[in-house]
Amino acid sequence: MMNRWLCRLVAIVWIAAASPAGAQSGAIDVEGKFEVLQPPQLTETGDRIEVVEIFSYACPHCYTFLPLMEVFEQIKPEYVEVRRLPAIFRESWVPYARAYYTSELLGVSETTHRALFEEIHERRIPTADRAALVAFFERQGVDRTEFENTWDSFAVEAMVRKSVLMQQRYGIRGTPSVIVNGKYRVTGGLAGGMDAVIAVVLALVEREHEAQQEAS
Repeated sequence: MMNRWLCRLVAIVWIAAASPAGAQSGAIDVEGKFEVLQPPQLTETGDRIEVVEIFSYACPHCYTFLPLMEVFEQIKPEYVEVRRLPAIFRESWVPYARAYYTSELLGVSETTHRALFEEIHERRIPTADRAALVAFFERQGVDRTEFENTWDSFAVEAMVRKSVLMQQRYGIRGTPSVIVNGKYRVTGGLAGGMDAVIAVVLALVEREHEAQQEAS
């Protein structure tokens, strides 16, 4: 049984997604709606519960999922930290991963993340190569030279390599996917729809939080 705040958060998320279930809240049985990672993976958020969104700018389903994650980040408990990990399933996705990590290192990802999704999926502007991405970020007010130097940096290269490694360790087969605290994998197919992913994630977050409290 979810507690009161969790029921309220789930209702807000479902309303934001325009789901028919949006006005409802109550007990949610999440069994069978996630997969357990074997083995569990180390987290990078200290004593906070880690929620990792695996996405790609090339993925239309990730763009559909974006508003849900935006609401989740606004209403998540303070003991939760969200990270993003760009997936790389094919060579054409590498520039998008480099673009995300470049924006992270430059401290502009919070303003460019949605904008790049919209550029691709709303405006249908080609952005699949370095030149197009450099031009996009320059239109967002990012200095071209600074962007290109960061794009070419060892730090971005290392992050891209780590993305490939972690998506393998997480057992990612499609996007979007969400990993909760290095232990659970949640997808729309498992949860019963993209709007239901957040409900399952919130329930697993609560499970992890209760386990932390019991262990302390």
